[in-house]
Amino acid sequence: MKCHANRAARSAIHGRSVAAASLSLCVALTLSACSSSDREDGTADKSPTVTKSPTPSPQIGSKATAKAEAIAAYSAYWREMEKLYADPTGNSGDLEKYAASAALRNAKADAKSTHDRGLLNTGDVAITGQNVTQVDESGKIPHVTVSSCLDISRWRTVNAKTKKPVSLPKDRLTKYVIVSTVEKYPEGWHVTRDEPQGKSC
Repeated sequence: MKCHANRAARSAIHGRSVAAASLSLCVALTLSACSSSDREDGTADKSPTVTKSPTPSPQIGSKATAKAEAIAAYSAYWREMEKLYADPTGNSGDLEKYAASAALRNAKADAKSTHDRGLLNTGDVAITGQNVTQVDESGKIPHVTVSSCLDISRWRTVNAKTKKPVSLPKDRLTKYVIVSTVEKYPEGWHVTRDEPQGKSC
């Protein structure tokens, strides 16, 4: 604590430089971006063991219920992301309960990259303006598309040893639109893609 620009926001979220560390995700802070199963730097390919293979799920029932459950799962996903990124061991939280596929793989890889640089993300992420834009039951795995405003202004990047804040670019996006795919598995809803849109909200 999981993701987790189209590319610009992605660099602002989980950049490989210290200056952009708190904004990197798939998080997501693919923060992913957490949107791609194949990262440009190949980091995701080094973490195949966290990939969750979905199994066919029953129909999701009413669309109203699906929307509410998907939004709840997305909020829980970010609570677990907060725990993951705040722990230098990368063992805190239960991200696997709410994330799978590219979102899980990239969040794990990005958190590890942050910790390997001697950094942590502390504080909390705020999610507002959540809106379900699509409910799709046509495939084997029902899924919902959620658009949200992600506010990471209180999610600080700090030195793991001193706990002092790390300087970040003043022009970085701290509130931006993010579009996520949440799929229903037999064991519950999981975020599988998390895509920053590169625009403020």
